[in-house]
Amino acid sequence: MARQPPQSFTNLFLRQNSRTIQNPKTQIRSLATEEFAQTHHQQKPDGLTRIAKEVSRVIRTRPRWEQSLISDFPNFNFLDPNFFPELLKQQNNVFLSLRFFYWLSSHNGFVPDKLLCNLIFDGLVEAKAANAAKSLLGFVDFSPEPGSLEGYVRCLCENGSMDDAVKVFDEMKRSGICASLETWNSALLGSVRAGRSDFVWKLYGEMVDFGVVGDLDTVEYLIQAFCINDNVSEGYRLLRQVLEDGFVPSIVAFNKLISGFCKDRKYSRVSALLHTMIAKNRLPDIFTYQEIISNLRNKRMQSEGFRIFNDLKDRGYAPDRVMYTTMIHSLCKMKRIGDARKLWFEMVHKGILPNEYTYNALIYGCFRIGNIEDAEELHKEMCCKGFKETTVSYNTMIKGLCLCGRVEEARDMFQGMSEKGIARDIITYNSLIQGFCKEGKIAESTYLLNELLEQGLQPSTTTYTALIEKLCEIGDVDEAKRLWKHMQNRGVEPAVQTHDFIITGLSEKGYVAEGTEWLAAMLKSKLRPRKQTLERLIHCLSQGDKLDEALLVLEYMFSIGYSLSERVCHSMVDKLCEKNSHNHETSLGGILQKEITTSEVF
Repeated sequence: MARQPPQSFTNLFLRQNSRTIQNPKTQIRSLATEEFAQTHHQQKPDGLTRIAKEVSRVIRTRPRWEQSLISDFPNFNFLDPNFFPELLKQQNNVFLSLRFFYWLSSHNGFVPDKLLCNLIFDGLVEAKAANAAKSLLGFVDFSPEPGSLEGYVRCLCENGSMDDAVKVFDEMKRSGICASLETWNSALLGSVRAGRSDFVWKLYGEMVDFGVVGDLDTVEYLIQAFCINDNVSEGYRLLRQVLEDGFVPSIVAFNKLISGFCKDRKYSRVSALLHTMIAKNRLPDIFTYQEIISNLRNKRMQSEGFRIFNDLKDRGYAPDRVMYTTMIHSLCKMKRIGDARKLWFEMVHKGILPNEYTYNALIYGCFRIGNIEDAEELHKEMCCKGFKETTVSYNTMIKGLCLCGRVEEARDMFQGMSEKGIARDIITYNSLIQGFCKEGKIAESTYLLNELLEQGLQPSTTTYTALIEKLCEIGDVDEAKRLWKHMQNRGVEPAVQTHDFIITGLSEKGYVAEGTEWLAAMLKSKLRPRKQTLERLIHCLSQGDKLDEALLVLEYMFSIGYSLSERVCHSMVDKLCEKNSHNHETSLGGILQKEITTSEVF
């Protein structure tokens, strides 16, 4: 079980001036260099420096110098213990020096020097070459100095190699080496970025065991770890503790908690956090708003986001263009074009000019309510303002026109893109494919699918779904199944509803046995079919005198909470009366009794 912070957490470890930790890296490197120089300080022959410079030049300029270096200097002993230190000084390139070190190690009689290895190791760490430093540790049996290990840990954490970083911490712990606060925080931050809250609690527990006093950065990483664990309330409790002690974390900690509470729909906590931020002079930034808006996706939640947005404006916070655009886009998704326009004029009145993304958000909002004239007028205005037509702007117009049934106009815009040198992407093709399918123009949609494949674009689930639905609707189930196989062969995951389309299409064609097989495969994959799909299959099974199968599907339908429509119910009763089957009546009675009992329980 992951370790959790103790109850006396804030009393244990917060320190003043918490963000001014000295970085020991430069000092460590200079001390190592000084020690190396003192250890290897000998009277060198005059020619040694000259040869080191010449060898350094060869290493820098010749790609495969290893094959000819000895023949280039036939009378020189490269194993001279004074040579490599001199080369290292002349080379001033740790990667080339490491390559020479590996080459030298392949010769009999070469004994790696501990201080020399430490110097190379420190150079690799300073160059953020974590993998090269790791390979050196595996190649040579030496133990870096504690300060070097700390630098290595920070390097691993910055590279996201948290498993390796934790292993180094374990080795340091076994050797009784306690890292500096900077190194502990670096590891906590790396663990948070990797989503490894288990590492956070392990490392924090060891940090407490060593008696290391933490700072506000430490607090923030623990709060983020709580959020990773979906334990936002505990993170909020920790925040309140440090606030009571007079410490205020950075805006990052607040934003993470806000995001977590938005996901849990605890909007009172979101509002409380926003008010606390303002009171503590941690004014919400664009990322704060984005955390709120990105988590308020359905209409009720988006309305809550809009309320919070207005509340913060009333409290004196000034949103920027990005935030206005985000809110306008959100309102347009809710078809609240009137409110979106109010925000538009409000931002213009404040001297914040709309950009192409603001225009596109409002253009699509106009299309959504069927106001094509306003959408086209906005598009013209955007072009007149000097905004270049882009793939994004064309996609907005094409999708909007298709939404309003103006597919031919959308096709004209699509063709005009290539004439103007504007790239088409998968969204462009998908919008037009969906538009043609909506109009029943399968040939045009299929042509576009083939064209996007020829262009080297990877089709998405959306590309296929509209085509499969329309093919099943017109009875061409075989072509729909061929497309299904094609999308799977290309590694595209079918949408859940495509199963429903094919099952319904097969049922309509009278292929109820195959439709039942598709339903069984769907259930095996733990996918939930639509009510209409099950009803259609039940109807077709009963009309085909497959009452046993129809009753099985009916029982499953009740088990997942669906009710049977009156039309399908009458159809089944008529078929049972026609067959006059006592067994089927008994089975149906049992199913209905089970459904009644379940309903009473709930």
